[in-house]
Amino acid sequence: MERSYRYLGYFFLLLLPVITLSFHPSYGSKFPDFEPGFDPFIHVHAILATLWVALVISQPFLIANKKISLHRSFGKFSYFLFPLLILSFVPAWIKIIRSGAYENLFFSLGDCVLLVTFYSLSIFNRKVPGKHMRFMIATVLVLLGPTIGRIGPAFMGLDMIITQTLQYSIILSILIALTFYDIRNKKDSQPYTLAMFAFGIHAVVFYLLFL
Repeated sequence: MERSYRYLGYFFLLLLPVITLSFHPSYGSKFPDFEPGFDPFIHVHAILATLWVALVISQPFLIANKKISLHRSFGKFSYFLFPLLILSFVPAWIKIIRSGAYENLFFSLGDCVLLVTFYSLSIFNRKVPGKHMRFMIATVLVLLGPTIGRIGPAFMGLDMIITQTLQYSIILSILIALTFYDIRNKKDSQPYTLAMFAFGIHAVVFYLLFL
């Protein structure tokens, strides 16, 4: 691992309490006594998403502690886990389509497009450690979308437009900061540039749909 990113795992760990908080009203507060009729597919999605978050958090720690073989094994496990995670969104999409609120497909479908894009680029560059790591960081930033998207309305009383704008502002600020950090350390920041472009498209589509 690049020395300048040796504490990356600890930054990833900061996601845990934030994600837990964001899903508490809609899921955590109902555990384990869920109401009759609670969609069982939500449990499947929750389990797969939890495994994914645990995997991406563990990877930088494995590299930092020179557990390269285990890091690669976990990476291969992601070939199985990641497609299942994406497929776990399908029942929710079907429900949205049946409701006729097609514009609401944007949120999870748009995030899935970003996840698939960044994950695919990360795996494609798995033999180029710097690019591989940076594209995986971009996949982690996608998680901020549904996280902030829940915290904004539930805990801050923000409407959808302000919540999404806050989300984009935070994510793009992080990417800009990481870009300058890499430039200062004479590293290739191209993955962050591509990530900013992708999140920018995500934002444009959102505003076209909902403004």
